[in-house]
Amino acid sequence: MDQRLSADATASATAGSARHAPARPLEGIRIIDLTRVVSGPFATMHLGDLGADVIKIEAPAKGDDSRAFGPPFVEGESAYFLSVNRNKRSCAIDLKHEAGRKLLLELVETADVVIENFRPGTMQRLELDLATLRQHNPHLICCSISGFGSQGPDAQRPGYDLIVQGESGVMDITGEAGGQPTKVGTSIADMVAGLFAVQGILSALYERAHTGVARCVEISMLDALASLLTFNAGIYFTTGQSPTRRGNEHPTISPYETFETSDGWINLGVANDKFWRLFCDITGARALYDDARFVTAPQRVEHRQALRPLVSDILRGNTRSHWVEKLGAAGVPCGLIRTVGEVCEAPQLTQRGMIVSMQHPVAGEVKNIATPVRFDDEAMRAASAPPMLGQHTHEILSTVLGISDDVIDTLRSHGTIRDGATQAGQIKQVAKK
Repeated sequence: MDQRLSADATASATAGSARHAPARPLEGIRIIDLTRVVSGPFATMHLGDLGADVIKIEAPAKGDDSRAFGPPFVEGESAYFLSVNRNKRSCAIDLKHEAGRKLLLELVETADVVIENFRPGTMQRLELDLATLRQHNPHLICCSISGFGSQGPDAQRPGYDLIVQGESGVMDITGEAGGQPTKVGTSIADMVAGLFAVQGILSALYERAHTGVARCVEISMLDALASLLTFNAGIYFTTGQSPTRRGNEHPTISPYETFETSDGWINLGVANDKFWRLFCDITGARALYDDARFVTAPQRVEHRQALRPLVSDILRGNTRSHWVEKLGAAGVPCGLIRTVGEVCEAPQLTQRGMIVSMQHPVAGEVKNIATPVRFDDEAMRAASAPPMLGQHTHEILSTVLGISDDVIDTLRSHGTIRDGATQAGQIKQVAKK
Protein backbone atom coordinates (compact mmCIF):
# COMPACT_ATOMS: atom_id res chain seq x y z
CA MET A 1 0.00 0.00 0.00
CA ASP A 2 1.21 3.48 -0.80
CA GLN A 3 0.84 5.27 2.53
CA ARG A 4 2.49 8.47 1.32
CA LEU A 5 0.59 11.23 -0.38
CA SER A 6 1.46 12.21 -3.91
CA ALA A 7 3.25 15.52 -4.30
CA ASP A 8 0.07 17.14 -5.61
CA ALA A 9 -2.07 15.81 -2.78
CA THR A 10 0.46 16.87 -0.17
CA ALA A 11 0.54 20.36 -1.62
CA SER A 12 -3.25 20.52 -1.50
CA ALA A 13 -3.45 19.17 2.04
CA THR A 14 -0.97 21.72 3.34
CA ALA A 15 -2.13 24.73 1.31
CA GLY A 16 -1.74 27.94 3.24
CA SER A 17 0.91 26.60 5.63
CA ALA A 18 4.08 28.58 6.10
CA ARG A 19 6.69 27.58 3.50
CA HIS A 20 9.29 26.45 6.02
CA ALA A 21 6.96 25.32 8.82
CA PRO A 22 7.79 21.91 10.31
CA ALA A 23 5.62 19.01 9.18
CA ARG A 24 2.44 18.45 11.14
CA PRO A 25 2.20 15.11 12.98
CA LEU A 26 -0.23 13.42 10.57
CA GLU A 27 1.18 14.65 7.26
CA GLY A 28 1.42 11.63 4.98
CA ILE A 29 -1.71 10.02 6.48
CA ARG A 30 -4.80 9.81 4.29
CA ILE A 31 -8.29 9.58 5.79
CA ILE A 32 -11.31 8.48 3.73
CA ASP A 33 -14.18 10.25 5.51
CA LEU A 34 -17.64 8.75 4.99
CA THR A 35 -19.17 10.63 7.93
CA ARG A 36 -21.79 13.33 8.05
CA VAL A 37 -23.49 15.80 10.40
CA VAL A 38 -21.38 16.22 13.59
CA SER A 39 -19.70 13.30 15.35
CA GLY A 40 -17.61 12.08 12.42
CA PRO A 41 -16.98 15.47 10.78
CA PHE A 42 -15.81 16.86 14.14
CA ALA A 43 -13.36 13.96 14.41
CA THR A 44 -12.02 14.28 10.87
CA MET A 45 -11.71 18.06 11.18
CA HIS A 46 -9.30 17.55 14.08
CA LEU A 47 -7.40 14.91 12.12
CA GLY A 48 -7.13 17.41 9.28
CA ASP A 49 -5.90 20.06 11.71
CA LEU A 50 -3.13 17.62 12.65
CA GLY A 51 -2.05 17.38 9.02
CA ALA A 52 -3.94 14.38 7.65
CA ASP A 53 -5.25 14.49 4.08
CA VAL A 54 -8.97 14.14 4.72
CA ILE A 55 -11.01 13.16 1.66
CA LYS A 56 -14.66 13.76 2.49
CA ILE A 57 -16.91 11.49 0.44
CA GLU A 58 -20.35 13.01 -0.15
CA ALA A 59 -23.46 12.05 -2.07
CA PRO A 60 -23.55 14.08 -5.32
CA ALA A 61 -27.15 15.26 -4.97
CA LYS A 62 -27.14 16.89 -1.54
CA GLY A 63 -23.88 16.03 0.19
CA ASP A 64 -23.50 15.99 3.96
CA ASP A 65 -26.92 16.38 5.64
CA SER A 66 -25.62 19.35 7.60
CA ARG A 67 -25.22 21.38 4.39
CA ALA A 68 -28.98 21.93 4.71
CA PHE A 69 -28.96 22.79 8.43
CA GLY A 70 -29.97 26.40 9.00
CA PRO A 71 -30.49 29.24 9.05
CA PRO A 72 -28.10 30.94 9.09
CA PHE A 73 -26.71 30.42 5.60
CA VAL A 74 -23.97 32.47 3.96
CA GLU A 75 -24.48 32.66 0.19
CA GLY A 76 -26.26 29.32 0.41
CA GLU A 77 -23.58 27.70 2.60
CA SER A 78 -24.72 26.44 6.03
CA ALA A 79 -22.95 28.03 8.99
CA TYR A 80 -23.43 24.69 10.76
CA PHE A 81 -21.54 22.79 8.05
CA LEU A 82 -18.84 25.45 7.87
CA SER A 83 -18.15 25.06 11.60
CA VAL A 84 -16.96 21.42 11.49
CA ASN A 85 -15.47 20.78 8.05
CA ARG A 86 -12.28 22.80 7.59
CA ASN A 87 -9.07 21.19 6.30
CA LYS A 88 -10.89 18.65 4.11
CA ARG A 89 -11.33 17.95 0.42
CA SER A 90 -14.81 17.12 -0.86
CA CYS A 91 -15.16 14.29 -3.37
CA ALA A 92 -18.77 13.70 -4.45
CA ILE A 93 -19.33 10.05 -5.38
CA ASP A 94 -22.60 8.12 -5.54
CA LEU A 95 -21.83 4.93 -3.61
CA LYS A 96 -25.04 3.34 -4.85
CA HIS A 97 -23.57 3.27 -8.36
CA GLU A 98 -21.32 0.29 -9.01
CA ALA A 99 -18.85 2.65 -10.68
CA GLY A 100 -18.94 4.91 -7.62
CA ARG A 101 -18.30 2.01 -5.28
CA LYS A 102 -15.35 1.01 -7.46
CA LEU A 103 -13.92 4.54 -7.22
CA LEU A 104 -14.20 4.46 -3.45
CA LEU A 105 -12.42 1.13 -3.22
CA GLU A 106 -9.62 2.51 -5.39
CA LEU A 107 -9.30 5.42 -2.96
CA VAL A 108 -9.29 2.96 -0.05
CA GLU A 109 -6.22 1.33 -1.57
CA THR A 110 -4.32 4.60 -1.08
CA ALA A 111 -5.62 5.32 2.42
CA ASP A 112 -4.58 4.72 6.01
CA VAL A 113 -7.98 5.13 7.66
CA VAL A 114 -11.65 4.86 6.73
CA ILE A 115 -14.11 6.43 9.15
CA GLU A 116 -17.91 6.24 8.96
CA ASN A 117 -20.89 7.01 11.19
CA PHE A 118 -23.69 5.15 9.46
CA ARG A 119 -26.20 3.11 11.40
CA PRO A 120 -24.79 -0.41 11.99
CA GLY A 121 -25.36 -2.57 8.90
CA THR A 122 -25.26 0.26 6.34
CA MET A 123 -21.70 -0.45 5.23
CA GLN A 124 -22.66 -4.08 4.63
CA ARG A 125 -25.65 -3.01 2.51
CA LEU A 126 -23.33 -0.79 0.46
CA GLU A 127 -21.03 -3.82 0.00
CA LEU A 128 -18.30 -1.90 1.82
CA ASP A 129 -18.00 -4.21 4.81
CA LEU A 130 -14.73 -4.72 6.65
CA ALA A 131 -13.80 -7.84 4.69
CA THR A 132 -14.22 -6.00 1.39
CA LEU A 133 -12.24 -2.98 2.55
CA ARG A 134 -9.45 -5.16 3.93
CA GLN A 135 -9.37 -7.15 0.69
CA HIS A 136 -8.40 -3.92 -1.06
CA ASN A 137 -6.13 -2.69 1.74
CA PRO A 138 -4.98 -5.18 4.41
CA HIS A 139 -3.31 -2.39 6.41
CA LEU A 140 -6.43 -0.23 6.63
CA ILE A 141 -7.57 1.14 10.00
CA CYS A 142 -11.36 1.36 10.18
CA CYS A 143 -13.34 3.52 12.59
CA SER A 144 -17.08 3.33 13.12
CA ILE A 145 -19.14 5.81 15.15
CA SER A 146 -22.78 5.03 15.96
CA GLY A 147 -25.36 6.06 18.49
CA PHE A 148 -25.46 2.88 20.55
CA GLY A 149 -22.75 0.60 19.16
CA SER A 150 -22.95 -2.45 16.92
CA GLN A 151 -24.17 -4.82 19.64
CA GLY A 152 -26.88 -4.84 22.28
CA PRO A 153 -30.65 -4.29 22.18
CA ASP A 154 -30.35 -0.63 21.07
CA ALA A 155 -27.82 -1.15 18.27
CA GLN A 156 -30.25 -0.22 15.48
CA ARG A 157 -31.58 2.94 17.12
CA PRO A 158 -30.66 6.17 15.35
CA GLY A 159 -27.97 8.09 17.20
CA TYR A 160 -29.14 11.67 17.59
CA ASP A 161 -27.39 13.87 20.13
CA LEU A 162 -30.53 14.85 22.05
CA ILE A 163 -31.62 11.23 22.39
CA VAL A 164 -28.19 10.10 23.58
CA GLN A 165 -27.96 12.95 26.09
CA GLY A 166 -31.13 11.63 27.68
CA GLU A 167 -30.19 7.96 27.51
CA SER A 168 -26.74 8.64 29.00
CA GLY A 169 -28.03 10.12 32.25
CA VAL A 170 -26.43 13.49 31.53
CA MET A 171 -29.77 15.26 31.10
CA ASP A 172 -31.09 13.86 34.37
CA ILE A 173 -28.33 15.61 36.32
CA THR A 174 -28.56 18.84 34.30
CA GLY A 175 -31.08 21.56 35.12
CA GLU A 176 -32.57 23.25 38.14
CA ALA A 177 -33.47 21.23 41.21
CA GLY A 178 -37.06 20.11 40.82
CA GLY A 179 -37.14 21.37 37.24
CA GLN A 180 -37.18 19.52 33.94
CA PRO A 181 -34.15 17.64 32.62
CA THR A 182 -32.04 19.93 30.44
CA LYS A 183 -29.70 19.14 27.60
CA VAL A 184 -26.20 20.57 27.43
CA GLY A 185 -26.16 23.67 25.24
CA THR A 186 -23.90 22.12 22.59
CA SER A 187 -23.94 18.76 20.79
CA ILE A 188 -21.82 17.18 23.47
CA ALA A 189 -22.67 13.53 22.70
CA ASP A 190 -21.66 13.98 19.07
CA MET A 191 -18.48 15.86 19.82
CA VAL A 192 -17.26 13.72 22.70
CA ALA A 193 -17.76 10.68 20.47
CA GLY A 194 -15.75 12.47 17.78
CA LEU A 195 -12.90 13.19 20.17
CA PHE A 196 -12.82 9.57 21.34
CA ALA A 197 -12.75 8.53 17.68
CA VAL A 198 -9.65 10.69 17.16
CA GLN A 199 -8.05 9.12 20.24
CA GLY A 200 -8.83 5.63 18.96
CA ILE A 201 -7.55 6.34 15.45
CA LEU A 202 -4.30 7.86 16.73
CA SER A 203 -3.78 4.86 18.99
CA ALA A 204 -4.40 2.48 16.09
CA LEU A 205 -1.96 4.38 13.87
CA TYR A 206 0.67 4.17 16.60
CA GLU A 207 0.12 0.44 17.06
CA ARG A 208 0.25 -0.22 13.32
CA ALA A 209 3.50 1.70 13.00
CA HIS A 210 5.08 -0.48 15.71
CA THR A 211 3.51 -3.88 15.07
CA GLY A 212 2.05 -3.81 11.58
CA VAL A 213 -1.35 -4.73 13.00
CA ALA A 214 -4.29 -2.65 11.71
CA ARG A 215 -7.17 -2.40 14.17
CA CYS A 216 -10.82 -1.48 13.93
CA VAL A 217 -12.05 1.28 16.25
CA GLU A 218 -15.67 1.37 17.39
CA ILE A 219 -17.17 4.35 19.19
CA SER A 220 -20.67 4.44 20.64
CA MET A 221 -22.02 7.90 21.39
CA LEU A 222 -23.82 6.45 24.41
CA ASP A 223 -20.63 4.84 25.72
CA ALA A 224 -18.69 8.05 25.15
CA LEU A 225 -21.14 10.31 26.98
CA ALA A 226 -21.83 7.85 29.81
CA SER A 227 -18.07 7.73 30.46
CA LEU A 228 -18.28 11.41 31.49
CA LEU A 229 -20.51 10.60 34.46
CA THR A 230 -17.33 9.81 36.49
CA PHE A 231 -18.00 11.01 40.06
CA ASN A 232 -21.77 11.00 39.49
CA ALA A 233 -21.58 7.30 38.65
CA GLY A 234 -19.22 6.94 41.61
CA ILE A 235 -21.90 8.36 43.91
CA TYR A 236 -24.40 5.82 42.61
CA PHE A 237 -22.00 2.88 42.87
CA THR A 238 -21.11 3.93 46.42
CA THR A 239 -24.57 4.73 47.78
CA GLY A 240 -27.03 3.05 45.43
CA GLN A 241 -28.72 6.43 44.96
CA SER A 242 -28.76 8.35 41.67
CA PRO A 243 -27.58 11.96 41.93
CA THR A 244 -30.31 14.48 41.17
CA ARG A 245 -30.41 17.80 39.38
CA ARG A 246 -28.85 20.56 41.45
CA GLY A 247 -28.82 23.47 39.02
CA ASN A 248 -25.33 24.94 39.06
CA GLU A 249 -24.45 23.58 42.49
CA HIS A 250 -21.66 21.06 42.92
CA PRO A 251 -22.72 17.98 44.92
CA THR A 252 -19.60 17.89 47.11
CA ILE A 253 -18.27 21.49 47.13
CA SER A 254 -19.85 24.75 48.34
CA PRO A 255 -19.93 27.57 47.40
CA TYR A 256 -19.11 26.29 43.91
CA GLU A 257 -21.82 27.58 41.60
CA THR A 258 -23.32 30.57 39.79
CA PHE A 259 -24.14 33.85 41.54
CA GLU A 260 -25.80 37.04 40.41
CA THR A 261 -23.97 40.36 40.81
CA SER A 262 -25.35 43.87 40.42
CA ASP A 263 -24.98 43.72 36.62
CA GLY A 264 -24.75 40.08 35.58
CA TRP A 265 -23.64 36.59 36.52
CA ILE A 266 -20.38 35.01 37.64
CA ASN A 267 -19.17 31.56 38.60
CA LEU A 268 -17.47 31.16 41.97
CA GLY A 269 -15.38 28.10 42.81
CA VAL A 270 -14.43 28.01 46.50
CA ALA A 271 -13.04 24.49 46.28
CA ASN A 272 -11.12 24.28 49.57
CA ASP A 273 -10.60 25.94 52.95
CA LYS A 274 -7.78 28.16 51.66
CA PHE A 275 -10.06 29.69 49.04
CA TRP A 276 -12.80 30.11 51.66
CA ARG A 277 -10.47 32.15 53.84
CA LEU A 278 -9.40 34.28 50.87
CA PHE A 279 -13.01 34.82 49.80
CA CYS A 280 -14.00 36.01 53.27
CA ASP A 281 -10.95 38.31 53.47
CA ILE A 282 -11.61 39.96 50.07
CA THR A 283 -15.33 40.45 50.67
CA GLY A 284 -14.93 41.53 54.29
CA ALA A 285 -17.19 38.66 55.41
CA ARG A 286 -15.44 37.97 58.71
CA ALA A 287 -18.70 36.84 60.29
CA LEU A 288 -19.00 34.06 57.71
CA TYR A 289 -15.44 32.93 58.33
CA ASP A 290 -16.07 32.77 62.08
CA ASP A 291 -19.42 30.95 61.69
CA ALA A 292 -19.02 27.42 63.07
CA ARG A 293 -21.31 26.03 60.36
CA PHE A 294 -18.90 26.97 57.58
CA VAL A 295 -15.42 26.26 58.98
CA THR A 296 -14.56 23.23 56.85
CA ALA A 297 -15.44 22.21 53.29
CA PRO A 298 -17.71 19.32 54.36
CA GLN A 299 -19.52 21.64 56.79
CA ARG A 300 -20.11 24.19 54.05
CA VAL A 301 -21.66 21.44 51.90
CA GLU A 302 -23.81 20.27 54.81
CA HIS A 303 -25.09 23.81 55.44
CA ARG A 304 -25.18 25.01 51.84
CA GLN A 305 -28.86 26.07 52.06
CA ALA A 306 -27.91 28.56 54.78
CA LEU A 307 -24.65 29.60 53.14
CA ARG A 308 -25.84 30.32 49.61
CA PRO A 309 -28.15 33.30 50.37
CA LEU A 310 -25.45 34.88 52.53
CA VAL A 311 -22.88 34.67 49.73
CA SER A 312 -25.51 35.89 47.23
CA ASP A 313 -26.20 39.01 49.29
CA ILE A 314 -22.50 39.85 49.33
CA LEU A 315 -21.97 39.42 45.59
CA ARG A 316 -25.07 41.40 44.62
CA GLY A 317 -23.40 44.40 46.22
CA ASN A 318 -21.04 45.03 43.30
CA THR A 319 -20.48 44.39 39.60
CA ARG A 320 -19.29 41.17 38.01
CA SER A 321 -16.09 42.80 36.76
CA HIS A 322 -15.35 44.10 40.29
CA TRP A 323 -15.65 40.65 41.83
CA VAL A 324 -13.77 38.82 39.09
CA GLU A 325 -10.92 41.34 39.36
CA LYS A 326 -10.73 41.38 43.16
CA LEU A 327 -11.28 37.70 43.82
CA GLY A 328 -9.17 36.68 40.85
CA ALA A 329 -6.25 38.82 42.01
CA ALA A 330 -6.35 37.01 45.36
CA GLY A 331 -6.36 33.62 43.64
CA VAL A 332 -9.98 32.70 44.26
CA PRO A 333 -11.32 30.77 41.23
CA CYS A 334 -14.05 32.84 39.59
CA GLY A 335 -15.11 33.92 36.15
CA LEU A 336 -17.67 35.69 34.02
CA ILE A 337 -20.65 33.97 32.42
CA ARG A 338 -19.84 35.02 28.87
CA THR A 339 -22.08 34.99 25.84
CA VAL A 340 -20.90 33.07 22.78
CA GLY A 341 -20.14 36.42 21.14
CA GLU A 342 -18.02 37.51 24.09
CA VAL A 343 -16.07 34.26 23.93
CA CYS A 344 -15.44 34.58 20.19
CA GLU A 345 -14.09 38.11 20.71
CA ALA A 346 -12.25 37.44 24.00
CA PRO A 347 -8.59 38.59 23.97
CA GLN A 348 -7.54 35.36 25.68
CA LEU A 349 -8.63 33.46 22.55
CA THR A 350 -7.92 36.00 19.84
CA GLN A 351 -4.40 36.78 21.05
CA ARG A 352 -3.58 33.07 21.19
CA GLY A 353 -4.66 32.64 17.58
CA MET A 354 -7.66 30.50 18.50
CA ILE A 355 -9.92 32.17 15.94
CA VAL A 356 -8.97 30.93 12.48
CA SER A 357 -10.01 32.84 9.36
CA MET A 358 -10.37 31.14 5.98
CA GLN A 359 -11.44 32.31 2.53
CA HIS A 360 -14.34 30.31 1.09
CA PRO A 361 -15.10 30.29 -2.67
CA VAL A 362 -18.61 31.72 -2.21
CA ALA A 363 -19.14 32.46 1.49
CA GLY A 364 -16.14 34.78 1.69
CA GLU A 365 -14.39 34.97 5.04
CA VAL A 366 -15.25 32.02 7.29
CA LYS A 367 -14.18 31.95 10.92
CA ASN A 368 -13.89 28.91 13.18
CA ILE A 369 -12.59 28.28 16.65
CA ALA A 370 -9.30 26.49 15.99
CA THR A 371 -8.00 23.23 17.42
CA PRO A 372 -6.71 23.61 20.99
CA VAL A 373 -3.80 21.23 20.33
CA ARG A 374 -0.45 23.04 20.22
CA PHE A 375 3.05 21.70 19.65
CA ASP A 376 5.98 23.52 21.24
CA ASP A 377 3.71 26.56 21.49
CA GLU A 378 4.05 27.18 17.74
CA ALA A 379 1.75 29.73 16.15
CA MET A 380 -1.56 28.50 14.75
CA ARG A 381 -1.29 27.51 11.10
CA ALA A 382 -3.45 28.67 8.25
CA ALA A 383 -6.36 26.35 7.48
CA SER A 384 -8.23 25.53 4.30
CA ALA A 385 -11.88 26.56 4.18
CA PRO A 386 -14.65 23.96 4.46
CA PRO A 387 -15.17 22.62 0.93
CA MET A 388 -18.07 23.14 -1.39
CA LEU A 389 -19.87 19.98 -2.42
CA GLY A 390 -17.61 18.08 -4.81
CA GLN A 391 -15.13 20.93 -4.94
CA HIS A 392 -12.14 18.58 -5.13
CA THR A 393 -13.65 15.62 -7.01
CA HIS A 394 -11.68 16.23 -10.23
CA GLU A 395 -8.48 16.97 -8.32
CA ILE A 396 -8.72 13.78 -6.27
CA LEU A 397 -9.68 11.47 -9.12
CA SER A 398 -6.97 12.83 -11.37
CA THR A 399 -4.06 13.22 -8.94
CA VAL A 400 -4.75 10.38 -6.48
CA LEU A 401 -6.19 7.78 -8.88
CA GLY A 402 -4.70 9.00 -12.15
CA ILE A 403 -8.06 9.05 -13.95
CA SER A 404 -8.13 10.95 -17.23
CA ASP A 405 -10.31 14.00 -17.88
CA ASP A 406 -12.35 12.08 -20.46
CA VAL A 407 -13.23 9.35 -17.97
CA ILE A 408 -14.04 11.94 -15.30
CA ASP A 409 -16.37 13.69 -17.78
CA THR A 410 -18.11 10.37 -18.47
CA LEU A 411 -18.52 9.64 -14.76
CA ARG A 412 -19.99 13.10 -14.28
CA SER A 413 -22.42 12.71 -17.18
CA HIS A 414 -23.66 9.39 -15.75
CA GLY A 415 -24.31 10.98 -12.34
CA THR A 416 -21.67 8.85 -10.61
CA ILE A 417 -19.76 11.91 -9.44
CA ARG A 418 -20.25 15.61 -8.99
CA ASP A 419 -17.42 18.02 -9.72
CA GLY A 420 -17.93 21.23 -7.76
CA ALA A 421 -14.72 22.94 -8.87
CA THR A 422 -16.27 24.18 -12.12
CA GLN A 423 -19.36 25.36 -10.28
CA ALA A 424 -17.24 27.26 -7.75
CA GLY A 425 -15.39 29.02 -10.54
CA GLN A 426 -18.64 30.02 -12.22
CA ILE A 427 -20.04 31.38 -8.97
CA LYS A 428 -16.91 33.43 -8.36
CA GLN A 429 -17.12 34.91 -11.85
CA VAL A 430 -20.77 35.85 -11.31
CA ALA A 431 -19.90 37.42 -7.96
CA LYS A 432 -17.19 39.56 -9.57
CA LYS A 433 -19.67 40.91 -12.13
